[in-house]
Amino acid sequence: MKKIKGIYAASMSVFNDDLSLNIFKTINHAEQIIEQGCHGVAIFGSTGQAQLISISEKISLLNELSKSKYQDKYLIGMGLNSLSETINVMRVARSLNFNDFLIMPPAYYKYGDSEVIEFYSRVVDAVPESKIVLYNFEKLCGYKFSIECVEELVKRFPKQIVGVKDSSYNLYENLKIDNFSIMPGSELKLLKGLELGCDGIITATCNVTANLSRKVYDDFNEKKLQTTNEILCKVRSTFDQFNLISGLHSFMSDQDEIYKNVIPPVSLLKEKDKKKLVEDLSKLNFTLGSLAKA
Repeated sequence: MKKIKGIYAASMSVFNDDLSLNIFKTINHAEQIIEQGCHGVAIFGSTGQAQLISISEKISLLNELSKSKYQDKYLIGMGLNSLSETINVMRVARSLNFNDFLIMPPAYYKYGDSEVIEFYSRVVDAVPESKIVLYNFEKLCGYKFSIECVEELVKRFPKQIVGVKDSSYNLYENLKIDNFSIMPGSELKLLKGLELGCDGIITATCNVTANLSRKVYDDFNEKKLQTTNEILCKVRSTFDQFNLISGLHSFMSDQDEIYKNVIPPVSLLKEKDKKKLVEDLSKLNFTLGSLAKA
């Protein structure tokens, strides 16, 4: 079984002025960050505003994404609370030869490990050919995976539950499962995670740090001196001062104004915050121009 590993961006979605999904530019953005260094891209994660995008638009994008030259490098997120809709979209994706999925438990409701196991059990039973990366992000869904829950899911479904994106950071230091991908959700955890045996990262800011993150990853695996991790962490910390989705769209909008389009209640940074973000990044010699050279 191919292991999911490396540098993955939680890719941004691009919207038209009427807030419809711009399928061409969303796919082009994903392909560009792969070319800048990402091993793969998570489509329709929280950074991609997946919870705010209609199912029909998601399916339309998947149909076009299946024609991408990087078709085998995509991790398909769901961003859905409904169990039946999650299963239905997964089945559409599978029909287009997408196998790898990033799935967070439903938001809003209060539940524990046993209910989470039941949720994923039903998903696996319905789409047994899938490879699922669990999405651990208590801040967004209200639930935080325990080590015991992950271990039980892998024990029951070793062929389907193949990894975890850990954005709550309670797993990556202590979870040890053979042939199981552990991917922290921040560049700040990349090098430490690799040293602990993790497999890479899946992060929002890899939309703009792909080349830096890839160099840290490659230098670690090639046992070279780390010369890039410090600047990578400083860039991530600069974005962490603000809402990541707002910061990324505000930053990228200077390259293309279409990035100014976000779906409410998501918003761009206030002008003073955008100015601070750009100025702080410039002090690190990190600009849109440096991305273009990647």
